[in-house]
Amino acid sequence: MSADPSRPVVARFAPSPTGYLHIGGARTALFNWLFARGRKGRFLLRIEDTDRARSTPEATQAILDGLRWLGLDWDGEPVSQYARRERHAEVARQMLARGTAYKCFSTPEEIEAFRERARAEGRSTLFLSPWRDADPATHPDAPHVIRLKAPRSGETVIEDEVQGRVTFRNDQLDDMVCLRSDGTPTYMLAVVVDDHDMGVTHVIRGDDHLTNAARQAQVYHAMGWDIPVWAHIPLIFGEDGRKLSKRHGAVGLHEYAAMGYPPSAIRNYLCRLGWSHGDDEFFTDAQAMAWFDLKDIHRSPARLDFRKLESLSGRHIAAMEDARLLAEIGTYLAATGAAPLSQAQQSALSRALYCLKDRAKTFPDLLEKARFVLESRPVEPDEAARRALDPVSRGILGELTPQLQNASWTKEGLDAALQAFATARGTGFGRIAGPLRAALAGRMVTPGVTDMMLVLGREETIARIGDALG
Repeated sequence: MSADPSRPVVARFAPSPTGYLHIGGARTALFNWLFARGRKGRFLLRIEDTDRARSTPEATQAILDGLRWLGLDWDGEPVSQYARRERHAEVARQMLARGTAYKCFSTPEEIEAFRERARAEGRSTLFLSPWRDADPATHPDAPHVIRLKAPRSGETVIEDEVQGRVTFRNDQLDDMVCLRSDGTPTYMLAVVVDDHDMGVTHVIRGDDHLTNAARQAQVYHAMGWDIPVWAHIPLIFGEDGRKLSKRHGAVGLHEYAAMGYPPSAIRNYLCRLGWSHGDDEFFTDAQAMAWFDLKDIHRSPARLDFRKLESLSGRHIAAMEDARLLAEIGTYLAATGAAPLSQAQQSALSRALYCLKDRAKTFPDLLEKARFVLESRPVEPDEAARRALDPVSRGILGELTPQLQNASWTKEGLDAALQAFATARGTGFGRIAGPLRAALAGRMVTPGVTDMMLVLGREETIARIGDALG
């Protein structure tokens, strides 16, 4: 049975806590979040921690922190799959009672011997249990697993919102183990039980799970449960067209946070990896929620493109309200272990944002351009700035100082004073701007010189020129 389309949407993100939150997992979470929130549905979080050897509390916390940083909220408390293992076992026993599962007493050695014979005879190595139709009266008092009694003929069909109609021959699918001999459930059973019990209507996940969908659909059929809407999204590849891995650079969400990309830019960029809305590149969360639909997800893998990410990042920084931008810079500094900005630095940076926001691609980029206002006197010039402060340039600054002392301290007034000085000396504006940049910022790549002077104020500007002359 298919899910009732009139039911409120319930989507979920179900990561395994065995490491950091991968950028691909972050996109899966985002797609689920957008789909649910855009339809006033629920977005649930399940931690699939049944692999006790590899699951760690630290990894779980990293996932929660990553989702919070990305700005994705979820409904209710996160569900632990491991904590529900008794419920999973109960469903396996219900399948036994329904006749859709059976006890299998075959030992690992017997199964391997079966496969060796099959290989030698050129037959399929898919295990066919001799206990499938055995009379329960013949069951020994011995360890056993519970296997799904899967159909042996016909096809299992997955109607996928992204991949289309996908069929699997049932004679290529074995009677999978649902409950191990030690009483612990397998992942395949646990996922179905959890999705059913959590009321999940839409399963949106990576297309590497598409084969799993066939086996999981058989569990839904075995229990007579409604099947959710499937949507298997393409993986993210590197720029070289290969599956994303550490050789491509950053793959963990925490690495992107440490590089200083705003969460809003990451959300916007991840949306565009495998999904599109016409030619729109830059958009808000509200627009993404209104536009996002499963039918617009592409089938082919998306390719990571850092140039596009940087471009979007710059546009989000430029569009951000100053108070929000200051807060996010503070979060970035804390996450990277850098010293926080003092109250005076925050106030100075706030005054300077108008001439920084349109030029920066990332938070580190913005902070580098803001060095002129964050550093205190005396400003230490870098090598390029020292070269720019040659004797001739210092002479220019010395002559300019009286003009600045009497100039009107507005953008128009300063522009007029500098242009008049350049004209009187018979030189170009650039010949004056270079030494000014070196004196005011200690760098040669800065905001405009009049913007820096306005932010610093008359007294600080003249004092810094004095330091350069000293």
